Amino acid sequence: MEAADVIDVGRDALIITLVISSPIMLIGLIVGLIISLFQALTHIQEMTLVFVPKILVVFASLFVLLPFMLATLLTFTQGLVDRMISLG
Repeated sequence: MEAADVIDVGRDALIITLVISSPIMLIGLIVGLIISLFQALTHIQEMTLVFVPKILVVFASLFVLLPFMLATLLTFTQGLVDRMISLG
């Protein structure tokens, strides 16, 4: 395996990591912004108001997005195994 192949695999792994994690992080960001806006409008500064809804929404979105995440990882792994088979 040459250096260019290692760089390609590393780049692909980083891109797959971003593709898999970005929807969950964006959902958490949007929920956090909505809750922060609600707190600013109502002057309620309760700490649990931030964390509990965000945790619930992130877990729910994980269950919804799990098939997409699994399919993406499976495709990447199959490509990686095919690449390893072609080398030797």
